[in-house]
Amino acid sequence: MSEIQSDPWLTIVGVGEDAGLTPAALAAIAGAEVVMGPPRHLALLAEVLGETRAEIKPWPVPFADGVAQLMALAGRRVVALASGDPFWFGAGSVLADRLPPGAWRAIPGVSVFSLAAARLGWRLEGTVCLGLHAAPLTRLALHLAPGRRLIVTLRDGAAVGDLAEYLRAADFGATVMHVMEALGGPRERLRRVTAETCALDDVDHPVCVALEPLGEPLPLATGRPDSTFDNDGQITKRPVRALTLSALAPRPGEHLWDIGGGSGSIGIEWLMCDPLMRATAVEADAGRAARIRSNAEGLGLDRLQVVEGRAPEALDGLPAPDAVFVGGGLSQALLDRLDTLAPGARLVANAVTLESEALLARAHAARGGSLLRIELSDAMPLGTRRGWKSAYPIVQWSVTL
Repeated sequence: MSEIQSDPWLTIVGVGEDAGLTPAALAAIAGAEVVMGPPRHLALLAEVLGETRAEIKPWPVPFADGVAQLMALAGRRVVALASGDPFWFGAGSVLADRLPPGAWRAIPGVSVFSLAAARLGWRLEGTVCLGLHAAPLTRLALHLAPGRRLIVTLRDGAAVGDLAEYLRAADFGATVMHVMEALGGPRERLRRVTAETCALDDVDHPVCVALEPLGEPLPLATGRPDSTFDNDGQITKRPVRALTLSALAPRPGEHLWDIGGGSGSIGIEWLMCDPLMRATAVEADAGRAARIRSNAEGLGLDRLQVVEGRAPEALDGLPAPDAVFVGGGLSQALLDRLDTLAPGARLVANAVTLESEALLARAHAARGGSLLRIELSDAMPLGTRRGWKSAYPIVQWSVTL
């Protein structure tokens, strides 16, 4: 295979607060016809830019408008300025995704994560790094655990207070926050507070915060407590959920259809297995569909697509699944529709009523797979003593289509 020979029209240059640039970056700027970047970066490089003949274009807000303007410059020699390492929660991948190979090159600077780890003496490979400057704070939910270290970027100084409030609300008020401003430059400042006591009102941009969480983390095993999910009673209960996810056998990067989503617990726990997982929850009830969205957002899982509608009609046009769970709305029409999926998809269906049990029994006789009857009982008061209270038995059919 021969290497791609190219003369890139675009150079993406990472800029730090010290405005220190490599010889390659300085040469790219010196030879540019256009230099485009956020006003803060242009100001940091004012002296360097003053020695060029390049046209200087401030990057507009919103960010997407700047992407369109940049792409319109194709064919000219252009430098786009970005923060630190453009490919670590930066603009680099957004630009590269829109360009063919050979149209661009990158000269990264030192990332804010590297600078923060260097200040604290933390092993960067053992630290969770998150870009929250354009993402919700709920992305933290699955990462908060004692003994874990995190470094997060934030949109501005005011977001530090929002972060402290989020941690307090999540019962992680004892978390240590290392607030770091303008790392690597003359304005650099580091302060240490806890989320409970944080009252900083003079935090400058750019800012990142390193966290040492203290609080009660979410369990790692599937079958999280039912209280993890707001619900109206329509929820696959914890023990059955664990058995269901085991039968679904999630693998990284796979897509799940969660049909009859209820509280969304199956689809959400599917997504919690790996950052590459995808899921679509189909729910006919508008109130429950809204609750699924809320449950997913509360755990920072905006990868969950919620489709409001009744299966099988609501399945038309959805991306093909690798696995399907039917927790509600089971019918022969739905089973017939699922039978048209590409071979290899895994199906798990749970039934409570005699009618739906009969459907699964017939399907098992015709298609094989595994038919499991799940009977659970809880110890409950019985007068002055205790006895077993049985839940409705559940029949579970699992099969590879």
